[in-house]
Amino acid sequence: MESVIDVSCIICGFDQGLTMLAHTEEIAYFGEHTQVTLTCPGCGWRQTDFIPAEAREGSCQTYRIESVDDLQIRIIRGSACTVRMIELDLEVRPGSHSTGYVSNIEGVLNRFQDIIDMVGRQAVVENNEVAVSEIAKLTDAMVEIREGQRVATLVFLDPHGHSMILTDNVESRPLTESEIDDLPIGPAAGLMEAGAAQSRAGPVTED
Repeated sequence: MESVIDVSCIICGFDQGLTMLAHTEEIAYFGEHTQVTLTCPGCGWRQTDFIPAEAREGSCQTYRIESVDDLQIRIIRGSACTVRMIELDLEVRPGSHSTGYVSNIEGVLNRFQDIIDMVGRQAVVENNEVAVSEIAKLTDAMVEIREGQRVATLVFLDPHGHSMILTDNVESRPLTESEIDDLPIGPAAGLMEAGAAQSRAGPVTED
């Protein structure tokens, strides 16, 4: 279902409304979710999130990656989710362009590697030998994780509870108050929830 939301774009300030596309479906392994996508006609900014049918409290999900098989474990990452890899001291927090996605643990590692590569290229341009050396160590560690030669702890912290690591032995707990205060909540969160509710309610008609 497509509609126009009467709010300005958070990126360019376009004030003639954002386009919202909401679609509810059964996602394999995850249950019923509504995919909500906001788009700005002015600058093309786009954000997607996956909203579960049932409301959930903020959660922290932790999984230890110990083997090559673990890379195929399915995940859903909401747009407000902060992702950490503890042993490598890596963290990605959601910003104004953050978007939700369905993938697997290997896909999460790929996204971390993309960031590592980007920082590495910048370090080379700046001739920062210390940073280049550290980036090389991180890349080697990522290769070892992919080959099952190194254990790594993956953590999802989501104040909306939309994110999941789908495996039986994942550790899950509610977020503490201090964690909730510290974590970003993601862009346009209220609009995403409203879009999901509207989609599940179905189209509205007037006599």
